Amino acid sequence: MDVGDVEYEPVSVKAVLAEMKDTAELMIDMSFSAVLLGSREVAEEVLELEERMDVLQMRARMSLMMAARSPEDAEALAPVLGVVGATEKISDATGDVAKVVIEEIGLPDALRTALPEAIETVARALVADDSPLAGHTLEELNLETETGVRVIAIRRGGDWRLNPDRDDYIRAGDVLLLRGVEENIERVYPDVTGGEYVTPDPVEPGIEDLERAVDSIVLMKNMSELGVDVAYGSVLYDSDALAEEVAELEAEMDALESRFEAWVLRAASRVDDPVSLRGLMHIAEATEVISDAALEIAEGVLRGMGTHPVVAEAVFESDEVVVRLDVAPGSELAGTTLGEQMVRTETGMRVIAVRHTTADGDDWEISPGPDTALHPGDVLIAKGTRAGAERLAELADDDSLDVE
Repeated sequence: MDVGDVEYEPVSVKAVLAEMKDTAELMIDMSFSAVLLGSREVAEEVLELEERMDVLQMRARMSLMMAARSPEDAEALAPVLGVVGATEKISDATGDVAKVVIEEIGLPDALRTALPEAIETVARALVADDSPLAGHTLEELNLETETGVRVIAIRRGGDWRLNPDRDDYIRAGDVLLLRGVEENIERVYPDVTGGEYVTPDPVEPGIEDLERAVDSIVLMKNMSELGVDVAYGSVLYDSDALAEEVAELEAEMDALESRFEAWVLRAASRVDDPVSLRGLMHIAEATEVISDAALEIAEGVLRGMGTHPVVAEAVFESDEVVVRLDVAPGSELAGTTLGEQMVRTETGMRVIAVRHTTADGDDWEISPGPDTALHPGDVLIAKGTRAGAERLAELADDDSLDVE
């Protein structure tokens, strides 16, 4: 549906905001996976979701305008409009990333192998008529437990099912968005589609400054995605601490982008075709927009304006919560690693970042692995269920968590 065709109809602002949040987070994953894997199909799905987001934001704005019946209402709802606008910016930025693939804007070959093996990616898979997955629910398939691959969205015709639950069926002709490490996706993909999953060919190391620029793009993607997660968490809990983490991440992004620009300019004089670097510049600009939008989401909390109940409820009803926890001295986590404590298995929570405090300042570790060491005073940013968050808080011995 074109945005110009959208007419006002009574909708739950809370439900629309929750869907916008989940859609924006999915689009970040998909757009960067499309670039790193050179997947036009995934990039086209991002643009489909961008059109969907345009409709959602228009409905949200119309409903908020109808709800404002006095100057006091307008003042209270202004931050909600800010969240809507920031989420739309995230959507537009991810669309710009996807267009780098679709419009074949120049990208260096080195980018194709920038995705570390341990980092999850997103793949698009069309369910074949004879797929053994067709006709079964996600609970029956137990896909994530058995293979490490999650179905993060299902598209059936023009209808999307984001964050499907265990009762959702998979049918022939569905488009599944799969998330996992490439090794696991390679095993699952043939069962879904009947075809082979093709991974990018390895690329030999090239110009050092260009390698640094490419590594920076991956880090900027991870930091911008983390910023969005933490921003929504700050809104849910009306948490100054989480909102301040968003501001710290945005400052880190500014510094990283400056270094990235320097590395690209140095590399431009040493590559055969400097035009092939245009795509990197486009992607860096988009990640900066995403990071700035995350700060806009958290701005109401940072300014002491509090969180409007409709926004907090929308974030609460979305698929996952994001929490910030301090590792206390003497806690079960202090002095161990994520793997030793089996954090993912024991709590169901994904630790998406660790901030270590060192003599030289704070050091962010994005997408930490099982070997990541935890020390007293470290800050964990984790994503998962409310029950899992409570269990992780116990391990960290942090009693400040409120997930009610």
